[in-house]
Amino acid sequence: MATVQKIVTNFWFDHQAEEAAHYYAGIFKNSKIGLISYYGSEGHEIHHMEEGTVMTVEFELEGQQFVALNGGPVFKFNEAISLVIYCDTQAEIDYYWDKLKAGGDPQAQQCGWLKDKFGVSWQVVPAMQAKWFASKDKEKTSRLMKAMLQMKKMDIAKLEAAFEGN
Repeated sequence: MATVQKIVTNFWFDHQAEEAAHYYAGIFKNSKIGLISYYGSEGHEIHHMEEGTVMTVEFELEGQQFVALNGGPVFKFNEAISLVIYCDTQAEIDYYWDKLKAGGDPQAQQCGWLKDKFGVSWQVVPAMQAKWFASKDKEKTSRLMKAMLQMKKMDIAKLEAAFEGN
């Protein structure tokens, strides 16, 4: 990763930073692993990490840069932050849904939300969703919302049919 983004999302893992970076890089086709840094002896009384263990892993998914940090069990992921994947086709939705849901929380949430095996929340949604909801036609957006609230994994054909009134 030659140039550094101005703002980069940092994931705090207990000890799975490298595993998670490789896992995500294996799901997204346009991805790569960047620099990996390691803990030294300095600061051990604070971070409690063994010297030589992975501290951070830089990785990139679809042009977006991220950092994964092994920071110990102090913090856990929650739904207050999620990563949104905009999908153009149902095949894309199915692919990302199946890959990210594998080993994760079996209780998927409404509207395309899921939690992966590391506890990270994702939203796998149709790319056209924002355009649909921006419609000034309140009947269309109402039908769309009603249909969407009945779904866990998004179904583009059903959402489009609801939006169009079919």
